[in-house]
Amino acid sequence: MNVLGPLEVWRDGDRMGLGGVKQRALLAHLALNANAAVSLDQLVEVLWPTTKPRSVVANVRTYVWQVRQLLGERLRTNGTGYVLALTSAELDALRFEELVTAARTSPQALELLQSAEALWRGRPVEDLPDTDAWQPVITRLEEARLAATEQRLALQVARGHGDEVIAEMRALLEVHPYREGIGRQLMVALHRTNRRVEALQVYATLRRRLADELGLEPGPALKEAHLAVLRGEEENAAPVRQPATADVTPMRESPPAPIRQLPPAVADFCGRADEIAGLTAALRRTGEVVVAGVTGAPGVGKSTLAVRVAHEVGDHFPDGQLYVDLGGTAEHPRDPAEVLTELLHALGVTGAGLPSGLASRAALFRSRLAGRRVLVVLDDAASVRQVLPLLPGEAGCAVLFTSRRRLSELPGARQVELPPFAPGEAAELLAGIAGRDRVEAEPDEAAAIAAACGHLPLAIRVAGARLAGRGGWPLRVLRARLVDESTRLRELSSGELAVRASFDLSVRQLPAPEAAAFVRLALLGPHDLPGWVVEALLDRPGSEHLVDGLVDANLLEACGTDSTGQPRYRLHDLLRCHALEQAEALPDRAPTLERALRTWLWLAVTAARRLPVTFGTTIAPVSPMRAPEHLLAEPVAWFEAERRTLCGAVDLAAAAGLDDVAWQLAAACVPFFDLHSHYEDWARTHHRALACVRTTGNTAGEAALLRGIAQVHIYRDEFDDAERGMRAARELYREVGDPRGEGIAVAGVGTICRLRAEYDRAMACYLEALDLLETAGDLHSVAHLRASIGGVHGSLGDQESARVWLTSGRRLAADLGDAHREALVLVRLSALHRTLGEHDAELVSARRAVAILQDLTDERCTAFAQVELAEALISNGCPEAAHDLVLQALETYRRTGNREGEPAALRTLARAAGALDQLLLPYFQPR
Repeated sequence: MNVLGPLEVWRDGDRMGLGGVKQRALLAHLALNANAAVSLDQLVEVLWPTTKPRSVVANVRTYVWQVRQLLGERLRTNGTGYVLALTSAELDALRFEELVTAARTSPQALELLQSAEALWRGRPVEDLPDTDAWQPVITRLEEARLAATEQRLALQVARGHGDEVIAEMRALLEVHPYREGIGRQLMVALHRTNRRVEALQVYATLRRRLADELGLEPGPALKEAHLAVLRGEEENAAPVRQPATADVTPMRESPPAPIRQLPPAVADFCGRADEIAGLTAALRRTGEVVVAGVTGAPGVGKSTLAVRVAHEVGDHFPDGQLYVDLGGTAEHPRDPAEVLTELLHALGVTGAGLPSGLASRAALFRSRLAGRRVLVVLDDAASVRQVLPLLPGEAGCAVLFTSRRRLSELPGARQVELPPFAPGEAAELLAGIAGRDRVEAEPDEAAAIAAACGHLPLAIRVAGARLAGRGGWPLRVLRARLVDESTRLRELSSGELAVRASFDLSVRQLPAPEAAAFVRLALLGPHDLPGWVVEALLDRPGSEHLVDGLVDANLLEACGTDSTGQPRYRLHDLLRCHALEQAEALPDRAPTLERALRTWLWLAVTAARRLPVTFGTTIAPVSPMRAPEHLLAEPVAWFEAERRTLCGAVDLAAAAGLDDVAWQLAAACVPFFDLHSHYEDWARTHHRALACVRTTGNTAGEAALLRGIAQVHIYRDEFDDAERGMRAARELYREVGDPRGEGIAVAGVGTICRLRAEYDRAMACYLEALDLLETAGDLHSVAHLRASIGGVHGSLGDQESARVWLTSGRRLAADLGDAHREALVLVRLSALHRTLGEHDAELVSARRAVAILQDLTDERCTAFAQVELAEALISNGCPEAAHDLVLQALETYRRTGNREGEPAALRTLARAAGALDQLLLPYFQPR
């Protein structure tokens, strides 16, 4: 819920309708007094400050009932009144005060204060009529906001960035002319940038204002700053005092909702009493950031123990537990920056709030954990470099990691080297899996099986699972099979060889086709996989059923179904590592991997061609492969299901030197990434493929990838990087003789110029690109360019030329059946109609554009069209509908990190909010 601006309630990513003014006012009063009892009399006074209806109590209770339908158990009865119980994760005002409080003692105070200020969207509940009952709370919040802003400015000046905030401080001093703290920081900033005269003018103006209007002299801090300027001395820019809630009573807050990401502890866990005692004691220590680790050989039970210990100490970390698999056994362990993205998402940071660099993300992660007691479990770490950015910065939090090797370079970490089971523990685990009655009936055979497994938990689990799946077997049957492999028995008792021998034992009992599938599945990396991929690996139709045999043998994990309804499977990391060792000897390893990757490429290309045509996309012609094309009936759902796997496939292709597969697969994913604003995946796959094509000298691939990366830079408002990328792509396209690609790159430069308001340069680029694209015969792109040229004409004030070009672009798009392009042209036409005062046509064009783009599930362009429709609704006297619509668009921009559209959305929101109250009030009377 948000009150720092217009009142909002969000659920599962959707903004909820809040009903009429009375209902919204009741909700606002409860939110402004969150976690405090509000009497029935207070609510009556808020809703009817003058004349009250006869059935006032019944009316209040009706509104309360309506709010409870919206908020559920958060709204509680308290005697004859009510309490709205919210946490800082659920109410922006509480989150603001939490961040400001944390900034008092945190080394990341500046970042915390910036995050706090970013929560404000205007005056608290500005979309509702003022009431005297709210003034104390609103005044306190606004004073806290101003204090936080002062503190943030002081920190920026202290860090030597005063020149960046001088204009902001001048503007603040105009609005708050008696704030000596702002005046002092402005003087310090001006003095440090060699603008002494201006600094002295600030002091003179402020002193005169205080004397003439209030009869006061400046305070000591301001006088000291004045003397420092006069003497040419360096004045201390450190904040005079801590901000915000130091002088105000904070809103009362119920405990934050804890984060619970731990996997469930295994039901048949046994043994490890000493290790559990040592780790739980270490993790319960206070006064420091505790780092503990579990290391040991593959299959020794590190992850199982870590999860068990994490559950044991859960009460010591009331704010929750974070869990992440670092993929240390993968060919490419997970990048810490990617992991931080996942962790920050869990902590509520999304879209534009996510920094781009590793250091910035790590700092924000530490800030989000400051003042909280959270356990972070890092499973399967590859190196110290991977772990260090993921460590909290303050006491109260702890980290528990697992790794195949001891991370001795990790400072201050308590690490437990996990040995194999003792015989009694091994027998207990075997009984828990295979059946206690069977083990007790044949204790000697059970002990022999455990010994053959080297007392390694994973090997015992494999043996126990085989017994559990064969209920008619006496244990001596499995023991006899183990004894027959006498050489393997010696391996089973020799450390690292234990896991390998246990896996050999299971794999060799598989039928030949299943064993072949098992080994080849490991070539595809650590991702979950669809069953059909077995057919591509074996080049054998009708072999998908082999996965069932692998699941039965506990060599393949079933991990649910995807968005297309297809089952997904995953090799356990240790099993995959074992299978990869066997795959080294495959004579057809390289062709097998290439065949699977080209199958994914063909499916991705086919799916991409069924999505709306996006400008600039390069979908390469590829050879058809034998694959389940029926899965592409819903291409968006297919891309959603395969997204992580496709990103991994680009990595695999690049690592294998398959440069054409790598870049074509990365490019084929762009229409989906573009429609759903997956900019992180877009950039990562393109950079990975780019390194490969540069190594092999694939100029065409390099051009396409550079253009794609530049497009991401445009969406992120990084115009200098974008222009460099587009120009480099253009030269490469020219080198290979590709006029279409060259035209796309030139058009990209034109778009950058247009966004910089360099309209003459933009026009020149667009006209040059149009000539190239017409020569290449790319009519979809020609339609796009005609609309872009029309838009620039409009920006230059030539509305008639704009109409001609836009109409031409729309007509061509319609003739091509390109609904996506037609919708984008309609957005521009709507803006043109508004400029010309043609408001009926404006509304028709905008509504049509939104409808088309929503049908195409294009999030980014739908948001763009929604802002335009909101403008049309304002023009046609419907500001309330406009207000709701632009909020949806703004949420999309912020969630996806698309900075390009946010300023326009904010401007439209302000216009809608300004027109809303007076128009709506007469229509919302109590029933």
